[in-house]
Amino acid sequence: MGQITRARRAEIQSQAVRIRMQAQRASHATERVVTELRTALPELTALEAWRLALGWSRAQAVDQVAKEYVADGLHPPGLSPAQLCRWEHGSERPGREYATMLARAYGAQLGQLGLARHCTCGRGGGYGRHEIQPLLPGVELMTTASGLPAIRHSLCLALLADPYGGPTVVELAEAAVEHYALNYSKHPPAVLFDEVHAARGMLVDALATPADPAVGVGLRRTAGWMSALLGNLAHHLGDHTGARAHLSVAASFGEHTGDARLTGWALGAHSMVARARGNLTAALGHAEAGLQHAAGPLARAQLLAWAMLPTLAQLGRATEAEQALAEATTALEADPAGGAPGRFGFDAAELALHEAEALLALGWPGRAAARAEASAGVCVPDTPGWAAATLVLAQTEATGQPGDAAARALSVLERVPADRLRSTARARLTALSTALEGTDTGSVRDLQERVRTLPPPIDVHGRGATA
Repeated sequence: MGQITRARRAEIQSQAVRIRMQAQRASHATERVVTELRTALPELTALEAWRLALGWSRAQAVDQVAKEYVADGLHPPGLSPAQLCRWEHGSERPGREYATMLARAYGAQLGQLGLARHCTCGRGGGYGRHEIQPLLPGVELMTTASGLPAIRHSLCLALLADPYGGPTVVELAEAAVEHYALNYSKHPPAVLFDEVHAARGMLVDALATPADPAVGVGLRRTAGWMSALLGNLAHHLGDHTGARAHLSVAASFGEHTGDARLTGWALGAHSMVARARGNLTAALGHAEAGLQHAAGPLARAQLLAWAMLPTLAQLGRATEAEQALAEATTALEADPAGGAPGRFGFDAAELALHEAEALLALGWPGRAAARAEASAGVCVPDTPGWAAATLVLAQTEATGQPGDAAARALSVLERVPADRLRSTARARLTALSTALEGTDTGSVRDLQERVRTLPPPIDVHGRGATA
Protein backbone atom coordinates (compact mmCIF):
# COMPACT_ATOMS: atom_id res chain seq x y z
CA MET A 1 0.00 0.00 0.00
CA GLY A 2 1.34 3.43 -0.91
CA GLN A 3 2.08 6.27 1.50
CA ILE A 4 -1.09 7.76 2.99
CA THR A 5 -1.11 11.55 3.18
CA ARG A 6 -1.63 13.45 6.39
CA ALA A 7 -4.93 14.81 5.05
CA ARG A 8 -6.17 11.31 4.25
CA ARG A 9 -5.14 10.13 7.74
CA ALA A 10 -7.29 12.88 9.25
CA GLU A 11 -10.18 11.93 6.98
CA ILE A 12 -9.84 8.27 8.00
CA GLN A 13 -9.92 9.19 11.68
CA SER A 14 -13.04 11.32 11.19
CA GLN A 15 -14.88 8.63 9.24
CA ALA A 16 -13.85 5.97 11.77
CA VAL A 17 -15.37 7.96 14.63
CA ARG A 18 -18.62 8.36 12.69
CA ILE A 19 -18.81 4.65 11.81
CA ARG A 20 -18.06 3.60 15.39
CA MET A 21 -20.71 5.91 16.84
CA GLN A 22 -23.34 4.59 14.41
CA ALA A 23 -22.36 1.04 15.28
CA GLN A 24 -22.55 1.75 19.01
CA ARG A 25 -26.07 3.16 18.63
CA ALA A 26 -27.00 -0.10 16.87
CA SER A 27 -25.32 -2.15 19.67
CA HIS A 28 -22.97 -3.87 17.25
CA ALA A 29 -20.26 -6.14 18.67
CA THR A 30 -16.64 -4.99 18.39
CA GLU A 31 -15.82 -7.64 15.78
CA ARG A 32 -18.61 -6.34 13.57
CA VAL A 33 -17.46 -2.72 14.02
CA VAL A 34 -13.98 -3.80 12.88
CA THR A 35 -15.49 -5.37 9.76
CA GLU A 36 -17.48 -2.19 9.02
CA LEU A 37 -14.40 -0.01 9.50
CA ARG A 38 -12.17 -2.10 7.24
CA THR A 39 -14.89 -2.38 4.59
CA ALA A 40 -15.36 1.40 4.47
CA LEU A 41 -11.69 2.25 5.04
CA PRO A 42 -9.49 -0.38 3.34
CA GLU A 43 -6.32 1.50 4.31
CA LEU A 44 -6.80 0.44 7.94
CA THR A 45 -4.77 -2.50 9.23
CA ALA A 46 -6.52 -4.97 11.51
CA LEU A 47 -4.56 -3.70 14.51
CA GLU A 48 -5.54 -0.07 13.96
CA ALA A 49 -9.14 -0.98 13.17
CA TRP A 50 -9.54 -2.80 16.50
CA ARG A 51 -8.26 0.20 18.44
CA LEU A 52 -10.59 2.54 16.57
CA ALA A 53 -13.51 0.16 17.04
CA LEU A 54 -12.90 0.31 20.79
CA GLY A 55 -12.81 4.11 20.63
CA TRP A 56 -9.33 4.36 22.13
CA SER A 57 -6.58 6.81 21.36
CA ARG A 58 -3.10 5.33 21.04
CA ALA A 59 -2.27 6.68 24.50
CA GLN A 60 -5.31 4.90 25.95
CA ALA A 61 -4.34 1.68 24.18
CA VAL A 62 -0.82 1.91 25.60
CA ASP A 63 -2.34 2.42 29.07
CA GLN A 64 -4.54 -0.67 28.65
CA VAL A 65 -1.53 -2.77 27.63
CA ALA A 66 0.34 -1.54 30.71
CA LYS A 67 -2.58 -2.65 32.89
CA GLU A 68 -2.32 -6.17 31.45
CA TYR A 69 1.31 -6.31 32.54
CA VAL A 70 0.41 -5.05 36.02
CA ALA A 71 -2.38 -7.64 36.26
CA ASP A 72 0.28 -10.33 35.78
CA GLY A 73 2.50 -8.79 38.45
CA LEU A 74 4.94 -7.46 35.84
CA HIS A 75 6.47 -4.02 35.43
CA PRO A 76 5.08 -2.39 32.25
CA PRO A 77 7.78 -1.87 29.58
CA GLY A 78 8.16 1.47 27.85
CA LEU A 79 5.62 1.13 25.05
CA SER A 80 4.89 4.52 23.47
CA PRO A 81 2.08 5.78 21.22
CA ALA A 82 4.69 6.32 18.49
CA GLN A 83 5.76 2.66 18.68
CA LEU A 84 2.14 1.53 18.50
CA CYS A 85 1.68 3.78 15.46
CA ARG A 86 4.55 2.00 13.68
CA TRP A 87 2.99 -1.38 14.47
CA GLU A 88 -0.40 -0.25 13.22
CA HIS A 89 1.01 1.04 9.94
CA GLY A 90 3.08 -2.10 9.33
CA SER A 91 6.55 -0.56 9.36
CA GLU A 92 7.42 -2.72 12.38
CA ARG A 93 5.88 -5.75 14.12
CA PRO A 94 5.55 -6.29 17.87
CA GLY A 95 7.34 -9.19 19.50
CA ARG A 96 5.49 -12.22 20.82
CA GLU A 97 5.02 -10.86 24.34
CA TYR A 98 3.70 -7.48 23.23
CA ALA A 99 1.40 -9.17 20.68
CA THR A 100 -0.09 -11.34 23.41
CA MET A 101 -0.68 -8.36 25.70
CA LEU A 102 -2.26 -6.35 22.87
CA ALA A 103 -4.64 -9.23 22.16
CA ARG A 104 -5.61 -9.41 25.82
CA ALA A 105 -6.09 -5.65 26.10
CA TYR A 106 -8.27 -5.54 22.97
CA GLY A 107 -10.20 -8.73 23.79
CA ALA A 108 -9.23 -10.22 20.44
CA GLN A 109 -7.35 -13.17 18.98
CA LEU A 110 -3.89 -12.65 17.52
CA GLY A 111 -5.11 -13.61 14.06
CA GLN A 112 -7.90 -11.01 14.26
CA LEU A 113 -5.27 -8.34 15.01
CA GLY A 114 -3.02 -9.51 12.18
CA LEU A 115 -0.34 -10.47 14.72
CA ALA A 116 -0.21 -14.25 14.29
CA ARG A 117 3.18 -15.66 13.38
CA HIS A 118 3.44 -16.79 9.77
CA CYS A 119 4.72 -20.18 8.72
CA THR A 120 7.47 -19.70 6.09
CA CYS A 121 8.44 -23.31 5.44
CA GLY A 122 7.25 -25.12 2.34
CA ARG A 123 6.26 -23.72 -1.01
CA GLY A 124 2.99 -21.90 -0.63
CA GLY A 125 1.34 -18.95 -2.24
CA GLY A 126 -2.37 -18.48 -2.60
CA TYR A 127 -5.18 -16.73 -0.83
CA GLY A 128 -3.26 -15.92 2.37
CA ARG A 129 -0.32 -17.26 4.32
CA HIS A 130 -1.01 -19.95 6.90
CA GLU A 131 -0.87 -18.45 10.38
CA ILE A 132 0.43 -20.26 13.44
CA GLN A 133 -1.04 -18.63 16.52
CA PRO A 134 1.35 -18.14 19.47
CA LEU A 135 -0.21 -19.45 22.66
CA LEU A 136 -2.20 -17.12 24.83
CA PRO A 137 -1.94 -17.84 28.56
CA GLY A 138 -4.01 -20.91 29.36
CA VAL A 139 -4.97 -21.56 25.72
CA GLU A 140 -3.76 -24.48 23.64
CA LEU A 141 -3.77 -24.81 19.87
CA MET A 142 -6.29 -27.15 18.26
CA THR A 143 -4.78 -30.49 17.33
CA THR A 144 -5.95 -30.14 13.74
CA ALA A 145 -4.48 -26.64 13.40
CA SER A 146 -1.07 -27.68 14.67
CA GLY A 147 -1.39 -30.82 12.58
CA LEU A 148 -1.49 -28.90 9.31
CA PRO A 149 2.17 -27.80 9.23
CA ALA A 150 3.23 -30.97 11.06
CA ILE A 151 1.88 -33.14 8.23
CA ARG A 152 3.64 -30.99 5.64
CA HIS A 153 6.91 -31.09 7.58
CA SER A 154 6.78 -34.89 7.67
CA LEU A 155 6.25 -34.98 3.90
CA CYS A 156 9.14 -32.55 3.47
CA LEU A 157 11.48 -34.75 5.54
CA ALA A 158 10.53 -37.84 3.55
CA LEU A 159 11.28 -36.02 0.28
CA LEU A 160 14.63 -34.85 1.61
CA ALA A 161 15.52 -38.48 2.21
CA ASP A 162 14.07 -39.62 -1.13
CA PRO A 163 13.74 -36.66 -3.57
CA TYR A 164 12.39 -38.86 -6.38
CA GLY A 165 9.72 -40.41 -4.21
CA GLY A 166 9.24 -43.89 -2.88
CA PRO A 167 6.69 -45.96 -0.97
CA THR A 168 7.17 -43.85 2.17
CA VAL A 169 6.59 -40.61 0.29
CA VAL A 170 3.44 -42.02 -1.31
CA GLU A 171 2.18 -43.23 2.06
CA LEU A 172 2.81 -39.85 3.68
CA ALA A 173 1.15 -38.00 0.81
CA GLU A 174 -1.91 -40.25 1.12
CA ALA A 175 -1.97 -39.62 4.88
CA ALA A 176 -1.85 -35.87 4.18
CA VAL A 177 -4.85 -36.11 1.84
CA GLU A 178 -6.76 -38.09 4.45
CA HIS A 179 -5.94 -35.53 7.15
CA TYR A 180 -6.98 -32.58 4.98
CA ALA A 181 -10.20 -34.30 3.89
CA LEU A 182 -11.27 -35.41 7.37
CA ASN A 183 -10.55 -31.99 8.89
CA TYR A 184 -11.73 -29.93 5.92
CA SER A 185 -14.47 -28.15 7.86
CA LYS A 186 -12.28 -27.31 10.84
CA HIS A 187 -10.23 -24.66 9.03
CA PRO A 188 -10.97 -21.43 7.15
CA PRO A 189 -10.86 -22.24 3.41
CA ALA A 190 -8.04 -19.75 2.72
CA VAL A 191 -5.82 -21.34 5.39
CA LEU A 192 -6.41 -24.89 4.20
CA PHE A 193 -5.99 -23.90 0.55
CA ASP A 194 -2.47 -22.61 1.20
CA GLU A 195 -1.57 -25.72 3.18
CA VAL A 196 -2.76 -28.17 0.53
CA HIS A 197 -1.16 -26.07 -2.21
CA ALA A 198 2.18 -26.16 -0.41
CA ALA A 199 1.98 -29.92 0.11
CA ARG A 200 1.12 -30.56 -3.55
CA GLY A 201 3.98 -28.29 -4.64
CA MET A 202 6.43 -30.49 -2.75
CA LEU A 203 5.52 -33.43 -5.01
CA VAL A 204 6.35 -31.68 -8.31
CA ASP A 205 9.97 -32.86 -8.63
CA ALA A 206 9.11 -36.42 -7.66
CA LEU A 207 6.22 -36.41 -10.14
CA ALA A 208 8.54 -35.32 -12.93
CA THR A 209 11.07 -38.11 -12.32
CA PRO A 210 9.48 -40.80 -10.10
CA ALA A 211 11.64 -43.54 -8.61
CA ASP A 212 9.68 -46.27 -10.41
CA PRO A 213 6.36 -46.61 -12.31
CA ALA A 214 4.36 -47.82 -9.30
CA VAL A 215 5.55 -44.86 -7.23
CA GLY A 216 4.69 -42.54 -10.12
CA VAL A 217 1.11 -43.82 -10.22
CA GLY A 218 0.75 -43.38 -6.47
CA LEU A 219 2.11 -39.83 -6.58
CA ARG A 220 -0.12 -38.83 -9.50
CA ARG A 221 -3.18 -40.26 -7.78
CA THR A 222 -2.37 -38.40 -4.57
CA ALA A 223 -1.63 -35.16 -6.43
CA GLY A 224 -5.03 -35.65 -8.07
CA TRP A 225 -6.82 -35.85 -4.73
CA MET A 226 -4.94 -32.76 -3.54
CA SER A 227 -6.07 -30.98 -6.72
CA ALA A 228 -9.64 -32.05 -5.97
CA LEU A 229 -9.35 -30.47 -2.52
CA LEU A 230 -7.91 -27.30 -4.02
CA GLY A 231 -10.77 -27.14 -6.50
CA ASN A 232 -13.36 -27.45 -3.76
CA LEU A 233 -11.54 -24.90 -1.59
CA ALA A 234 -11.27 -22.44 -4.49
CA HIS A 235 -15.02 -22.81 -5.03
CA HIS A 236 -15.67 -22.14 -1.36
CA LEU A 237 -13.55 -18.99 -1.73
CA GLY A 238 -15.67 -17.85 -4.68
CA ASP A 239 -12.87 -18.45 -7.20
CA HIS A 240 -14.77 -20.41 -9.85
CA THR A 241 -12.11 -20.17 -12.57
CA GLY A 242 -9.47 -21.48 -10.18
CA ALA A 243 -11.83 -24.23 -9.09
CA ARG A 244 -12.35 -25.36 -12.69
CA ALA A 245 -8.59 -25.52 -13.29
CA HIS A 246 -7.86 -27.61 -10.19
CA LEU A 247 -10.80 -29.92 -10.76
CA SER A 248 -9.77 -30.51 -14.38
CA VAL A 249 -6.34 -31.59 -13.15
CA ALA A 250 -7.97 -33.87 -10.58
CA ALA A 251 -10.22 -35.52 -13.18
CA SER A 252 -7.28 -35.99 -15.54
CA PHE A 253 -5.12 -37.63 -12.86
CA GLY A 254 -8.06 -39.85 -11.95
CA GLU A 255 -8.41 -41.06 -15.54
CA HIS A 256 -4.67 -41.61 -16.03
CA THR A 257 -4.29 -43.58 -12.80
CA GLY A 258 -7.52 -45.56 -13.16
CA ASP A 259 -8.99 -44.04 -9.99
CA ALA A 260 -12.70 -43.96 -10.90
CA ARG A 261 -13.67 -42.53 -7.52
CA LEU A 262 -11.37 -39.52 -8.01
CA THR A 263 -12.63 -38.94 -11.56
CA GLY A 264 -16.27 -39.20 -10.52
CA TRP A 265 -15.84 -36.92 -7.51
CA ALA A 266 -13.99 -34.28 -9.55
CA LEU A 267 -16.73 -34.30 -12.20
CA GLY A 268 -19.39 -33.96 -9.50
CA ALA A 269 -17.54 -30.95 -8.12
CA HIS A 270 -17.33 -29.56 -11.66
CA SER A 271 -21.13 -29.79 -11.78
CA MET A 272 -21.39 -27.83 -8.54
CA VAL A 273 -19.12 -25.07 -9.89
CA ALA A 274 -21.04 -24.90 -13.17
CA ARG A 275 -24.31 -24.45 -11.22
CA ALA A 276 -22.77 -21.65 -9.22
CA ARG A 277 -21.82 -19.97 -12.50
CA GLY A 278 -25.37 -20.39 -13.81
CA ASN A 279 -24.41 -22.87 -16.54
CA LEU A 280 -26.98 -25.59 -15.92
CA THR A 281 -26.32 -27.34 -19.24
CA ALA A 282 -22.67 -27.87 -18.31
CA ALA A 283 -23.68 -28.83 -14.76
CA LEU A 284 -25.96 -31.56 -16.08
CA GLY A 285 -23.27 -32.85 -18.43
CA HIS A 286 -20.69 -33.06 -15.64
CA ALA A 287 -23.19 -34.81 -13.36
CA GLU A 288 -24.00 -37.41 -16.01
CA ALA A 289 -20.30 -37.99 -16.74
CA GLY A 290 -19.52 -38.30 -13.05
CA LEU A 291 -22.19 -40.96 -12.56
CA GLN A 292 -20.51 -43.09 -15.23
CA HIS A 293 -17.46 -43.26 -12.94
CA ALA A 294 -19.34 -43.78 -9.64
CA ALA A 295 -17.54 -46.54 -7.80
CA GLY A 296 -19.86 -48.15 -5.25
CA PRO A 297 -23.22 -47.15 -3.73
CA LEU A 298 -21.88 -44.31 -1.58
CA ALA A 299 -20.19 -42.59 -4.52
CA ARG A 300 -23.36 -43.01 -6.59
CA ALA A 301 -25.52 -41.60 -3.78
CA GLN A 302 -23.22 -38.60 -3.47
CA LEU A 303 -23.18 -37.80 -7.19
CA LEU A 304 -26.94 -38.18 -7.50
CA ALA A 305 -27.62 -35.90 -4.52
CA TRP A 306 -24.76 -33.44 -4.91
CA ALA A 307 -24.67 -33.01 -8.68
CA MET A 308 -27.71 -34.49 -10.45
CA LEU A 309 -30.57 -33.64 -8.04
CA PRO A 310 -29.93 -29.89 -7.61
CA THR A 311 -29.25 -29.43 -11.32
CA LEU A 312 -32.50 -31.11 -12.34
CA ALA A 313 -34.38 -29.10 -9.72
CA GLN A 314 -32.99 -25.79 -10.97
CA LEU A 315 -33.96 -26.83 -14.51
CA GLY A 316 -37.52 -27.39 -13.25
CA ARG A 317 -37.50 -31.09 -14.15
CA ALA A 318 -39.43 -32.19 -11.08
CA THR A 319 -40.16 -35.79 -12.06
CA GLU A 320 -36.53 -36.53 -12.90
CA ALA A 321 -35.39 -34.76 -9.73
CA GLU A 322 -37.69 -36.94 -7.62
CA GLN A 323 -36.27 -40.00 -9.38
CA ALA A 324 -32.69 -38.89 -8.70
CA LEU A 325 -33.58 -38.37 -5.03
CA ALA A 326 -35.12 -41.83 -4.77
CA GLU A 327 -32.06 -43.41 -6.38
CA ALA A 328 -29.72 -41.48 -4.06
CA THR A 329 -31.68 -42.62 -0.99
CA THR A 330 -31.62 -46.24 -2.13
CA ALA A 331 -27.90 -46.09 -2.89
CA LEU A 332 -27.08 -44.57 0.51
CA GLU A 333 -29.11 -47.26 2.26
CA ALA A 334 -27.19 -49.90 0.26
CA ASP A 335 -23.84 -48.65 1.54
CA PRO A 336 -22.56 -51.02 4.27
CA ALA A 337 -21.54 -48.18 6.58
CA GLY A 338 -24.41 -45.86 5.69
CA GLY A 339 -22.08 -42.95 5.10
CA ALA A 340 -18.49 -41.76 5.41
CA PRO A 341 -16.95 -38.68 7.08
CA GLY A 342 -14.85 -35.94 5.54
CA ARG A 343 -14.85 -33.87 2.38
CA PHE A 344 -14.89 -36.91 0.14
CA GLY A 345 -17.51 -38.68 2.23
CA PHE A 346 -21.30 -38.46 2.26
CA ASP A 347 -24.09 -39.11 4.77
CA ALA A 348 -27.80 -38.73 5.48
CA ALA A 349 -27.41 -35.15 6.75
CA GLU A 350 -25.90 -34.03 3.45
CA LEU A 351 -28.56 -35.90 1.49
CA ALA A 352 -31.27 -34.09 3.47
CA LEU A 353 -29.58 -30.74 2.77
CA HIS A 354 -29.49 -31.29 -0.99
CA GLU A 355 -33.07 -32.57 -0.92
CA ALA A 356 -34.19 -29.43 0.93
CA GLU A 357 -32.47 -27.13 -1.52
CA ALA A 358 -33.91 -29.03 -4.49
CA LEU A 359 -37.43 -28.86 -3.05
CA LEU A 360 -37.00 -25.13 -2.47
CA ALA A 361 -35.87 -24.64 -6.08
CA LEU A 362 -38.95 -26.57 -7.26
CA GLY A 363 -41.24 -24.25 -5.28
CA TRP A 364 -42.11 -26.53 -2.37
CA PRO A 365 -40.92 -24.57 0.71
CA GLY A 366 -43.01 -26.58 3.20
CA ARG A 367 -41.40 -29.89 2.26
CA ALA A 368 -38.02 -28.16 2.00
CA ALA A 369 -38.30 -26.78 5.55
CA ALA A 370 -38.82 -30.24 7.04
CA ARG A 371 -35.75 -31.65 5.29
CA ALA A 372 -33.56 -28.62 6.12
CA GLU A 373 -34.58 -28.86 9.77
CA ALA A 374 -33.76 -32.58 9.77
CA SER A 375 -30.32 -31.89 8.31
CA ALA A 376 -29.52 -29.08 10.76
CA GLY A 377 -30.72 -31.21 13.66
CA VAL A 378 -28.07 -33.88 13.15
CA CYS A 379 -25.19 -31.54 12.25
CA VAL A 380 -22.68 -30.36 14.82
CA PRO A 381 -23.70 -26.76 15.64
CA ASP A 382 -21.67 -23.92 14.12
CA THR A 383 -20.10 -26.15 11.44
CA PRO A 384 -20.41 -25.44 7.69
CA GLY A 385 -23.01 -28.21 7.34
CA TRP A 386 -25.09 -26.71 10.14
CA ALA A 387 -24.78 -23.24 8.62
CA ALA A 388 -25.87 -24.51 5.20
CA ALA A 389 -28.94 -26.31 6.52
CA THR A 390 -29.88 -23.40 8.79
CA LEU A 391 -29.69 -20.91 5.92
CA VAL A 392 -31.78 -23.13 3.65
CA LEU A 393 -34.33 -23.37 6.46
CA ALA A 394 -34.29 -19.56 6.71
CA GLN A 395 -34.92 -19.34 2.96
CA THR A 396 -38.04 -21.49 3.32
CA GLU A 397 -39.37 -18.99 5.89
CA ALA A 398 -38.70 -15.87 3.81
CA THR A 399 -42.24 -15.48 2.48
CA GLY A 400 -44.38 -16.47 5.44
CA GLN A 401 -42.10 -15.66 8.39
CA PRO A 402 -39.63 -13.00 7.27
CA GLY A 403 -38.70 -11.96 10.81
CA ASP A 404 -37.89 -15.53 11.81
CA ALA A 405 -35.93 -16.04 8.59
CA ALA A 406 -33.80 -12.95 9.23
CA ALA A 407 -33.21 -13.88 12.88
CA ARG A 408 -32.16 -17.39 11.88
CA ALA A 409 -29.67 -16.06 9.34
CA LEU A 410 -28.34 -13.52 11.83
CA SER A 411 -27.63 -16.36 14.26
CA VAL A 412 -25.42 -17.95 11.60
CA LEU A 413 -23.51 -14.69 11.13
CA GLU A 414 -23.04 -14.35 14.89
CA ARG A 415 -21.80 -17.92 15.35
CA VAL A 416 -19.70 -18.49 12.21
CA PRO A 417 -16.70 -16.13 11.66
CA ALA A 418 -16.47 -14.40 8.30
CA ASP A 419 -13.32 -16.28 7.28
CA ARG A 420 -15.18 -19.59 7.69
CA LEU A 421 -18.23 -18.59 5.65
CA ARG A 422 -18.04 -20.50 2.38
CA SER A 423 -19.12 -18.97 -0.91
CA THR A 424 -22.15 -21.29 -0.83
CA ALA A 425 -23.25 -19.84 2.53
CA ARG A 426 -22.67 -16.32 1.22
CA ALA A 427 -24.81 -17.10 -1.83
CA ARG A 428 -27.63 -18.35 0.40
CA LEU A 429 -27.36 -15.21 2.55
CA THR A 430 -27.50 -12.99 -0.52
CA ALA A 431 -30.50 -14.87 -1.90
CA LEU A 432 -32.30 -14.56 1.44
CA SER A 433 -31.49 -10.86 1.72
CA THR A 434 -32.92 -10.32 -1.76
CA ALA A 435 -36.03 -12.36 -0.97
CA LEU A 436 -36.67 -10.19 2.11
CA GLU A 437 -36.60 -6.90 0.20
CA GLY A 438 -39.79 -5.01 0.88
CA THR A 439 -40.02 -6.26 4.47
CA ASP A 440 -39.16 -3.34 6.74
CA THR A 441 -38.37 -4.78 10.17
CA GLY A 442 -35.37 -4.33 12.44
CA SER A 443 -34.09 -7.88 12.00
CA VAL A 444 -34.42 -7.72 8.21
CA ARG A 445 -32.63 -4.38 8.03
CA ASP A 446 -29.90 -5.72 10.30
CA LEU A 447 -29.45 -8.82 8.17
CA GLN A 448 -29.28 -6.87 4.93
CA GLU A 449 -26.67 -4.55 6.42
CA ARG A 450 -24.63 -7.46 7.72
CA VAL A 451 -24.72 -9.16 4.33
CA ARG A 452 -23.77 -5.91 2.58
CA THR A 453 -20.75 -5.34 4.82
CA LEU A 454 -19.43 -8.90 4.82
CA PRO A 455 -15.75 -8.86 3.81
CA PRO A 456 -15.24 -10.69 0.50
CA PRO A 457 -13.82 -14.23 0.72
CA ILE A 458 -10.77 -12.95 -1.19
CA ASP A 459 -9.95 -9.23 -1.06
CA VAL A 460 -8.43 -7.04 -3.78
CA HIS A 461 -4.96 -7.99 -2.57
CA GLY A 462 -5.63 -11.72 -2.90
CA ARG A 463 -5.89 -12.31 0.84
CA GLY A 464 -8.49 -14.54 2.43
CA ALA A 465 -11.17 -12.96 4.62
CA THR A 466 -10.33 -12.46 8.30
CA ALA A 467 -12.73 -13.22 11.11
